[in-house]
Amino acid sequence: MLTYFVVQSFRLTSKGAITPGEAVEVQDVEHALRLAEKLAASSAGVVAFSRTGDPSTGEFEDAVVLYANGVVPVLEPELAIAC
Repeated sequence: MLTYFVVQSFRLTSKGAITPGEAVEVQDVEHALRLAEKLAASSAGVVAFSRTGDPSTGEFEDAVVLYANGVVPVLEPELAIAC
């Protein structure tokens, strides 16, 4: 079992739509929290989360939100995120 830590930022377009920035995989929860807090200052929204699972089988647990700030779309449990 592996745990992935991901930070995803979001921005608002000129028409007010929310669009994702680049998802960044980091090494651990502390790095995820530091990066998320840094990006929060310059993004419409940011979320840091982890996913644990087995890449060889493709079976992953639901994402665990570690940090969320600003405008963040709802994360759908069925949606494959960052893996």
